[in-house]
Amino acid sequence: IVNNVLSVTALQLALGTGARRFHVSSAFSAKVAMSRFEPASSVNYGKMHENINIVRRRLGRPLTLSEKIVYGHLDDPAGQDIERGRTYLRLRPDRVAMQDATAQMAMLQFISSGLPRVAVPSTIHCDHLIEAQIGGPEDLQRAKEVNEEVYNFLATAAAKYGVGFWKPGSGIIHQIILENYAYPGVMLIGTDSHTPNGGGLGSICIGVGGADAVDVMAGIPWELKCPNVIGVKLTGALSGWTSPKDVILKVAGILTVKGGTGAIVEYHGPGVDSISCTELTVLGTLQWC
Repeated sequence: IVNNVLSVTALQLALGTGARRFHVSSAFSAKVAMSRFEPASSVNYGKMHENINIVRRRLGRPLTLSEKIVYGHLDDPAGQDIERGRTYLRLRPDRVAMQDATAQMAMLQFISSGLPRVAVPSTIHCDHLIEAQIGGPEDLQRAKEVNEEVYNFLATAAAKYGVGFWKPGSGIIHQIILENYAYPGVMLIGTDSHTPNGGGLGSICIGVGGADAVDVMAGIPWELKCPNVIGVKLTGALSGWTSPKDVILKVAGILTVKGGTGAIVEYHGPGVDSISCTELTVLGTLQWC
């Protein structure tokens, strides 16, 4: 790292020559916006790299990709106790995403904190209160009428406290995150169980409750039990009628219902190269279970 910027050569050497490599365009600039909607908020790979080096020296071993992302977001990498499945980590997630049902209480709690603005980039997505009954246009219009008070509250609260607002009909929260806010290395928490969908882009996206989201929006370190890591090596390639869903069903069958609790499932190996980003979201790649 030179001035918090990884050189293209260093990145290419680190990533290798395989088919699946992360984009290296960010190496040309010290400041890269977290999204096109937040030009003032920059991706801080430099801080992550610094934290990762501290933890790697302390543990005396290589780190998996998921560990690099998690430990790269430690509030105190030099003093934090790190033991998989036992210690509690104090983390600094990059951003927060909320759907319209859980965002109501989360925003009320944040307002009660008295803070003038959220500490990290945050967004509200109005999709969960739309009920599928007749058809798209009809259901959307009905949701706007039935939930008018909720939508007005969320829109005005978002505007006042610096939260992005995606109005009803703008899309499903998880797809919006994938297309606009996820990127390799980001740690994002979302108030919905399907948040790990964003892991398809090599990120750590974790579903949480509203109180956890408020902690992060208020600038308080987020506490999480140090996750175990379950590695799944994929060889060969998907072909014929096979799909990523077959892979995750097989993994779920091996782990059982509780086998992945408190763990990140990290896929690796040559078989990953034949799976697209969209297909990786099905696997819940780097998923927090």
